[in-house]
Amino acid sequence: MDYEKEVNIPPFARTPSSQSRVLTTAVRLGVRPFAGRIKGRSATIRLWRSLLGAGSRCLRADPRVSVEPIIDPCVEDPDVKRPVRGEWLRSPGCSPERGAILYLHGGGYAICSPRTHRVITTRLAMDTDLPVLAPDYRLAPEHPFPAAFEDVLDAYRLLLARGFPSDRIIIAGDSSGGHLATALTAEACRTGLPAPAGVVLFSPWVDLTGELATASVSSSRDPYIVPAVATRFGRLYVGTGDWEDPRLSLLTCPNEELPPFLIQVGGIEVLRAEAEALAEVLEEAGSPYDLQIWPEQMHVFQIFNRILPEADAAMREASRFIRRVLGTDSVTEAA
Repeated sequence: MDYEKEVNIPPFARTPSSQSRVLTTAVRLGVRPFAGRIKGRSATIRLWRSLLGAGSRCLRADPRVSVEPIIDPCVEDPDVKRPVRGEWLRSPGCSPERGAILYLHGGGYAICSPRTHRVITTRLAMDTDLPVLAPDYRLAPEHPFPAAFEDVLDAYRLLLARGFPSDRIIIAGDSSGGHLATALTAEACRTGLPAPAGVVLFSPWVDLTGELATASVSSSRDPYIVPAVATRFGRLYVGTGDWEDPRLSLLTCPNEELPPFLIQVGGIEVLRAEAEALAEVLEEAGSPYDLQIWPEQMHVFQIFNRILPEADAAMREASRFIRRVLGTDSVTEAA
């Protein structure tokens, strides 16, 4: 049965499309053999940053969305230590009075940038008509923990200083950006900083030690993520930091009252176990969450939202969650 014809089945439970199967096979044959060779050396990481930066241009972002680079010192908040760097993304119908999205890109804390993820951020901007702030946080190994965390915390403080109430802010992120989004939200709850209205996670990287990914590799058919490489990247980011720091160890954090979470994860990726473990933590804390496991999908498949019907549907699910949390359900979905 075709993916689009399974109208009575939730999109995250439908039979994988033929496009999805073809792309998964292509990634398994063309990317995984090379991804497994990343050793964590600075020269190798710089090479991958260049390759992924160039490759991201093949995934066309929505041209209707304006992209404005920013370097904002946010002098209004003395707790902001460094100028916030990144970009604002706005749709033609952008309505900042409805709120804003803080999007934290993935890349193992060592590669990628707001530019590489514009196919996701422009889609969110169009589907929600909310302004999207994508900070260009510092990367490891040049800048280990807590550099990235401090940068995204400053970006969140910037939104608050610019007049966005916390209950009108959505924090979203993929992979390591999902780790940052969760850590930032938990930190706000721990320290008394106003918490966001909700959190959206695409294939969140939850366990930086790599233990969960390594344990689940035998039961997954991940075409992209190699657990050993994820472990190396985790060590690069943590550096000399304390692995038990609550900003790093998300699965052992205290049971703060957290806002609603939407967690989307591919059914065949090794990070599935981490998403499920995070859902268990939220369950024990009594925090509302929605865990969607998309059959046969790979890591951050949402980045192919202009190609795969599953990725398109996942982005629509994310935007629906955002509108529901913010109470803007009347906003029309992008075509």
